[in-house]
Amino acid sequence: MDETSARKLIVEVGKLLYDRGHVVAFDGNVSIRLDENTVVATPTMTSKGRMTEECLALTDIDGKALNENRASSELAMHLLIYKMRPDIMAVCHAHSPHATAFSAAGLAIDQPILSEVILTLGCVPLTDYGTPSTDELTEAMKPFVPHHNALLMANHGAVAYGEHLWQAFDRLETLEHTAKIAILAKSLGGARDLPSDAIEKLIDIREKAGFLGPNARCQACGYLHEANSSCDLDVSYPHSNGSNEPKVSLTREQLIELLSKAANLG
Repeated sequence: MDETSARKLIVEVGKLLYDRGHVVAFDGNVSIRLDENTVVATPTMTSKGRMTEECLALTDIDGKALNENRASSELAMHLLIYKMRPDIMAVCHAHSPHATAFSAAGLAIDQPILSEVILTLGCVPLTDYGTPSTDELTEAMKPFVPHHNALLMANHGAVAYGEHLWQAFDRLETLEHTAKIAILAKSLGGARDLPSDAIEKLIDIREKAGFLGPNARCQACGYLHEANSSCDLDVSYPHSNGSNEPKVSLTREQLIELLSKAANLG
């Protein structure tokens, strides 16, 4: 995408974020990677609903300014994602109310309750808390960025990313919509997970359609495992709630059986 088109699109998406209540005041930030070394990003201390194409910042992949406009102080999270994910060309960060409520409550969005979410987004883990605009935040994100297309940041908000800006925005909206439905379902007695065989079918569909790759498995736990029946599920890194548990290994069949039993117990 050329720079002029990218600037126009960022302003358009910024206004949508503001109009739909994903951000208020100076909250949130948006960026597009133009090439391997150039990023267009929203400026610091500017409402996403009142941006102009001229006010956007231009930086290199290390955050060095390439024009007179100062980029958002949280640009570092965008640059981390770009460096870790060569397939990603756009990032949206917002404080969407329902998604941020999950992050403030210390909860991941990782329950398989909606087929559309399994197909297009996958599970959204919760990272440990890190002070915004510091290395603490990006360090907390590192274990999760390679395996997920959206994250909740503890007591902070949500970030989603994609191959283009509309995909990143759509993933952020899906995340917020899912969080809202989960909260409403809780008020009605709690959501019911989809059956394990239905989850498996949906995962197969999304991989064949190219919505998400095998590294996005599994929907219910959020940790990486290979898409074959003999592989192990390694859950040795910090869990979504920030705790550290002993390493365990499960085959896909064992995992699906456990999920099915858990669903029946619920």
